[in-house]
Amino acid sequence: MRAANKVALNTGILYGRMLVTMGISLYSTRLVLDALGSTDFGIFSLVAGVIAMLSFLNAAMTTSTQRYLSYHQGKKDVAMQRKVFANSLWLHFLIGGGLVLVLEAIGFFLFDGFLNIPLDRVETAKIIYHFMSATVFFTVLAVPFNGSLTAHENMLWIAIVNIIETLLKLGIAFILFSITSDKLLIYGLLTSVISIVCFVLYAVFCFRKYEECSFEALKLVDKKMLRELTSFAGWNLFGSLCALGKVQGLAVLLNLFFGAVVNAAYAIAYQVSSQLNFFSATLLRALNPQIMKSEGANDRKRMLRLSMIASKFCFFLLAFVAIPCIFEMETILAVWLKNVPDYTATFCRLILIGTLTNQLTVGLQSAAQATGKIKFYQIVIGGFSLLNLPLSYLMLYFHFPAYSVLISFILIEAIACTMRLFFLRSLAGLSIKEYFNRVFLKEAIPVLLMVATCYLITIVFEPDYRFLITAFTSVVVCLVGIYFWGLCSDEKYTIHQLLEKLRGKLQPGRKLQTF
Repeated sequence: MRAANKVALNTGILYGRMLVTMGISLYSTRLVLDALGSTDFGIFSLVAGVIAMLSFLNAAMTTSTQRYLSYHQGKKDVAMQRKVFANSLWLHFLIGGGLVLVLEAIGFFLFDGFLNIPLDRVETAKIIYHFMSATVFFTVLAVPFNGSLTAHENMLWIAIVNIIETLLKLGIAFILFSITSDKLLIYGLLTSVISIVCFVLYAVFCFRKYEECSFEALKLVDKKMLRELTSFAGWNLFGSLCALGKVQGLAVLLNLFFGAVVNAAYAIAYQVSSQLNFFSATLLRALNPQIMKSEGANDRKRMLRLSMIASKFCFFLLAFVAIPCIFEMETILAVWLKNVPDYTATFCRLILIGTLTNQLTVGLQSAAQATGKIKFYQIVIGGFSLLNLPLSYLMLYFHFPAYSVLISFILIEAIACTMRLFFLRSLAGLSIKEYFNRVFLKEAIPVLLMVATCYLITIVFEPDYRFLITAFTSVVVCLVGIYFWGLCSDEKYTIHQLLEKLRGKLQPGRKLQTF
């Protein structure tokens, strides 16, 4: 029960952070779009897209350090934790430097007539690219510290730093309205500074708080450990770059065929998806350390069960907000943004459907990480996801509409989910039948009820303020559907026990079931 309490506490902290940062981030985007205009906003999203996605890349790479730290915490081996941190820090120092060199080399090619950027903004775009490329180093170097915080399940400091980062971005958005010089250039410079500030906050805290994070530990360079971490982080990085390439590759394709304004629509749609995905990513981040520690303690049955819980509840948490948003997207965008670029509503809907599809097996990604056997998993799943780029290019070349690239994105995600099931059966002995019964079947009825409810509301009520009715009704229907048809008996029992404890009604001598 102690583990369940820890997960519940950390989930609460991360959700508190999410509610603060999501609202501020969405408002900041409105201010920035208004201050820069659609063209400059599209240019920034295109040129700095790799950096904009570094939050995802950072989280994926953090899993490497966090996996090994949590694994050895499960074995209660402090000496190995020190060795893991020291070698991880050196490794990410090299990775950060290497990425900067690669990005700078690619930059010569990108701005030599490849990207569709207005001629009078090319020089500014180049400078912003250099700013963004420099901050990659600090973002990557922060990974071991973030991994250490996650392994210790210290979500409070992570939440504090995220809130500070969001407030700084809001401050930048307000500054744009008070300057007369090149706003796009200033925005790029100040955005890059924020990454450095966040790195300093993470590093100082970890060096002061955790014994494995020390300058003395940096002397514990071990070639075998370094090779092991390099292999694991390298394949993790490969998988992350495949996902990153898939997203940014679509941005480049849309730019080549339609120009910067469509990039603005795509960037807004992806931000909507990213912000809503915080609902599920937050729970996954809280569960990940327990998944890794279970594998370290040789309790694979618990590890697989936690990964199934992660998949199901992460899907529910995203569906909880995504489904009503899909039905009311035009109204939401009109309230949020002053000027809504073309294609934005359609892009938002399709990206949310693709993200929901990914959540069906999101917990299995953590289970694969826990086993440590990720080489062929990343090659096959990561490589397969990149097929969306040539497929999208062909569709656009033959004059399919811009949104067709996201339809292929959904199809690729659905196939990738199926492939994960068979990979985990091979890697960890996952029962596909059990996964189908505990996850897919339990998700079906609540989701169908939500979709039917939202659809009926859109038919019966007029658009004015209808989204309030849709939001309230779908919440009620979702909660009822999840409780009666979405939970397994052991999950209901654990939730009941947590609620009893929170109410202070738990009997002292009662033995609780844990997950």
